[in-house]
Amino acid sequence: MSSLDRKIETEATPQRMPRWPMHFKGMTSADIREGFLNSLRYTIGKDQYTLTKYDQFMALSNTVRERLIERWIMTQQEYYHRDAKRLYYLSMEFLMGRLLTDSIMNLGISDACAQAMDDLGLDLEEIASQEFDAGLGNGGLGRLAACFLDSMATLQLPAMGYGIRYEFGIFNQKIVGGRQQEVPEQWLQYGNPWEIERPENRVRVRFYGRTLYETDEEGRTVVRWIDSDDVIAIPFDTPVPGFDNNTVNTLRLWLARSPHEFDLEDFNSGDYIGACQDKLESENISKVLYPNDSNHSGRELRLKQQHFFTSASLQDIIRRYLKAHDDFREFHRKNAVQLNDTHPAVAIVELMRLLLDEHRLGWNEAWKVVTNTFAYTNHTLMPEALETWPVSLIQRLLPRHMEIIYEINRRFLKRVGAKYPGDAERRQRMSIIEEGAEPKVRMAWLAIVGSHSVNGVAALHTKLLTEGLMRDFHELWPRKFNNKTNGITPRRWLYKANPGLSRLITSRLGTRWITNLEDIRSLAEYADSEELRHHFLDVKRNNKVRLAEKLHAMDGLEIDPDTMIDVQVKRIHEYKRQLLNALHCLHLYNEIKAGRAESVEPRTVLFGGKAAPGYYMAKLIIRFINSVGDLINNDPDAKARLKVIFVPNYRVTLAELMIPAADLSEQISTAGTEASGTGNMKFALNGALTIGTMDGANIEIREEVGNENIFIFGLTADQVREVKSDGYNPYYYYEKSPRLKAVMDMVLNDRLCPEEPGLYKPIIDSVLYGEDRYMIMADFDSYIDAQEKVARIYRDKDSWARKAIRNVAGMGKFSSDRTIQQYAQEIWRTESVKVNRD
Repeated sequence: MSSLDRKIETEATPQRMPRWPMHFKGMTSADIREGFLNSLRYTIGKDQYTLTKYDQFMALSNTVRERLIERWIMTQQEYYHRDAKRLYYLSMEFLMGRLLTDSIMNLGISDACAQAMDDLGLDLEEIASQEFDAGLGNGGLGRLAACFLDSMATLQLPAMGYGIRYEFGIFNQKIVGGRQQEVPEQWLQYGNPWEIERPENRVRVRFYGRTLYETDEEGRTVVRWIDSDDVIAIPFDTPVPGFDNNTVNTLRLWLARSPHEFDLEDFNSGDYIGACQDKLESENISKVLYPNDSNHSGRELRLKQQHFFTSASLQDIIRRYLKAHDDFREFHRKNAVQLNDTHPAVAIVELMRLLLDEHRLGWNEAWKVVTNTFAYTNHTLMPEALETWPVSLIQRLLPRHMEIIYEINRRFLKRVGAKYPGDAERRQRMSIIEEGAEPKVRMAWLAIVGSHSVNGVAALHTKLLTEGLMRDFHELWPRKFNNKTNGITPRRWLYKANPGLSRLITSRLGTRWITNLEDIRSLAEYADSEELRHHFLDVKRNNKVRLAEKLHAMDGLEIDPDTMIDVQVKRIHEYKRQLLNALHCLHLYNEIKAGRAESVEPRTVLFGGKAAPGYYMAKLIIRFINSVGDLINNDPDAKARLKVIFVPNYRVTLAELMIPAADLSEQISTAGTEASGTGNMKFALNGALTIGTMDGANIEIREEVGNENIFIFGLTADQVREVKSDGYNPYYYYEKSPRLKAVMDMVLNDRLCPEEPGLYKPIIDSVLYGEDRYMIMADFDSYIDAQEKVARIYRDKDSWARKAIRNVAGMGKFSSDRTIQQYAQEIWRTESVKVNRD
């Protein structure tokens, strides 16, 4: 028996043991200083002569972590003592960002830590800058998950996040010759002070093999999964503190290891690579976030990742539940599991397997538990973004799961047939199995069928889901569908990221807004105050100066803080229409070259975001943006009026600098394509005005801030459908619009790539001669008109400040605290558990 097969029972059962007394470490600057020096000497083994800057970060992180752990233990004890209903948030992504300053802020020891470091001749900001961004996400999905964890802890909900401990997260991005280059992101190379390995809670996850049907002594059919290839899942826990309370929840990330790390027989025979083969194959599962799935091996690895972390998480949830319960009758009353998009949908089948095969429940009883436990959040409107897996792949990789999926589908279609007799087309549309030359499993359909709640993430998104993509299911189960508009945590995205604006707000409203963002509505009363507007503009310019200094220090980039800062930062995708923004930059350049420079308000246009490694068009758009920048930035005529910069390696830390500095927020996706967006909320909360379409949460932002304080343009979702159904011809718009023709002719004539003629032909073929799926040609003139309105209003800085302040005041609805309260009350049925120190 290998060492990994040994089960070490070290967990105490709280109900059977008395609580031990807790002794809390001090929170003064003297206490922090003493803890820092002790950590440096006794944990890291350094003195002032040998320590590095990263040692300083590790020592302070260890000091802060000790104070978190005290509250962490107390929180978990309270949950066990109360036998509280738990919420488990399953997500492939958690884009947490840096944790040191976040933890210091939530513990309320920012001043103490700054003073302690100053007493030692050190700088807290410089120490914090040593931390690597944990890039365990690709954008909005992962950052939303991180905001939700923050709100769950701040609202004192018994919650836990589950995901994968990727060795390499989202790649680091370099721009070389205008092209994106992907570099491995090694966030763990110097150690991670926040995580604690929990090897005693490891679990075994199965793949491949076959099923064996037997009959037990009571005559019941028993299914065994045999001849499987197994992987060991090792949990690593990170504390997630709430703001200004004693609650510290857990983010548990799973690392994959082989049960047979080393084959001594192979090694001794000279097969040194074969001796480690199992280890290498197993550890690939948690090696990289989102492996390229353009080939069979990549697709199989992604499905492995999804099953790996969901299986490990469910086994862990069951283990925790059975410590206080003898059967599964109360399981769904004590556990709620939220699926963050379709990636974890295989969890529905895995829980069925565990209940049926491991715990011997009958089908009906197991299905009741499953469907009352799971809830599903959908994050996309595009059918191609809804995951499907070939039946053949699931049969080979997860043979028992495919059997269960077939049975779920059989029973479900029987119900559909009873409800809609004779409607074969509806049955085909709703079937979890998509028939065809290569049958596939529709994971979104599986998630709908296996969950008691299905929610969209913005009012328009939910409306389009229920009227379009998921209409059949909504007609069958109207009460199952609901909306939960996304939100952001005001702690990280205003209080921490924008201290100048936070102080200004607090000077008028007090501090309650930090945990009750609805209070920020009262700021609108001060929008007409000349004094407040003056201070607001000072804060904005200081943020611009800070950004300029940081970009120069990090990448040698030069920006003018006295220009309008126009920002579009998000994942690079055609539907997000970075291309439309770049074409507007070319239009402004044409205006300057035509002798109308005075009509162009000085602006710096900042782009940022990463393209998936296998997404050719997105990577070409990055190259296009850089070519636009090269043309404009090297022309003396444009120097005083326009600059275009692609900021490399956009990440949470950069977002915390760019968002507070922005004057204009570009939220310009084609109407009907963006589920919600949260970047739009972050920018508006920090006093940027939005230029955007009637898409996602833009609609609700307009409702909150007022139509006069946002710049809306373009076709609506209904109009997009109408134009397409009437036979959309993008070339028509090119012919009728002189402004559009001028910029497109620049691209057609290779003005952007004289040394590589035809480089941007795929873009031309797509948007001008092709279907222009995302309506760039149709929306161009409306976008330009809106941008001209932006420039006119921005010239009156006082009027702009008034509008910006009203944007900040209108963001009260968009706190993730509000979102999570709605989830807790309406979906999870979970209640807060107050954690007291005495």
